[in-house]
Amino acid sequence: MSSLICGSLAYDTIMSFPERFSESILADQLHNINVCFLVPSMRREFGGCAGNTAGLSKLVEGMPAREVIARLKGIPCGLRGTSCPDQLAAALEKNL
Repeated sequence: MSSLICGSLAYDTIMSFPERFSESILADQLHNINVCFLVPSMRREFGGCAGNTAGLSKLVEGMPAREVIARLKGIPCGLRGTSCPDQLAAALEKNL
């Protein structure tokens, strides 16, 4: 099986938001939403997920898909419950 993995490098804008979005967005008002949040801090970083994906694609090049899945599946990223490697494993697993 051949896979094409794409990613682009760009700036990620990372904002600190101390509240939960569920406290500010009302489910019964999703048809009429205008979002504006004040954030206490913001930073820009070069790379992010696209950079990770580009790096991962070079590391797994030529590796059997099942081995990639076994190595990358379940790797977390902070509190997200998933990660760039985990998403790659999920995409490969879905297409096997």
